[in-house]
Amino acid sequence: METVRHILQNKGKQIWSIRPDATVLEALRLMDAKGIGALVVIQDNRLVGILSERDYARKVILKGRSSKDTLVREIMTERVVTVHPDQTLDECMDLMSSRSIRHLPVVENDQVVGVISIRDVMSAIIHRQREDLRKSERRGYGG
Repeated sequence: METVRHILQNKGKQIWSIRPDATVLEALRLMDAKGIGALVVIQDNRLVGILSERDYARKVILKGRSSKDTLVREIMTERVVTVHPDQTLDECMDLMSSRSIRHLPVVENDQVVGVISIRDVMSAIIHRQREDLRKSERRGYGG
């Protein structure tokens, strides 16, 4: 069974983060530059939140706030759902589906060691299913 650790080995462990006292505009610029949809919010080497495009849309745009004047801490999600590197892809998919979240920080020994997205999980599951199909076709079980 594939785990979160496998995803991180394939995609790398690059972690893009922002401080809670940064402006939302700074966060958006970083997300745009890196082509990502969420940032972990780190203060004193601790995970204190996560900021996603969804947070921005719902808590800034829809409320008529300014990205220049709003701080990350004001709109970040503070109750962060995290996973451990040894959790399975199926566990992650269940968690993401049941909680309606798209990004999971990966935490090991109280440190963020990566971030996975629903796209990462789905891609890995699809890859696994293709491999399983190829194996069964080679054994003569394919349709």
